[in-house]
Amino acid sequence: MSMTSENVTAVLGPVDRMLIAEIIATGATPAELAEAWAWINSEEALVSEGRTRPSGRVAQLVDLLAPDDDDPDFNPTSEF
Repeated sequence: MSMTSENVTAVLGPVDRMLIAEIIATGATPAELAEAWAWINSEEALVSEGRTRPSGRVAQLVDLLAPDDDDPDFNPTSEF
């Protein structure tokens, strides 16, 4: 199933259109986006459960969505 902007906002809430386009361009599925979002929001809990770190498209999404350590104002769910 290919991802739509509605799929992205269903998982992330309102986000910048450019970010939506980048997410869709990964070719990821809505399930992969949900998994990436879960990793970003609860990495320690998932590691504690013994889950392996994401790879492939999920890892790509984590890179797109994870806070940039160099930018303290970064917020993937803020609209521009």
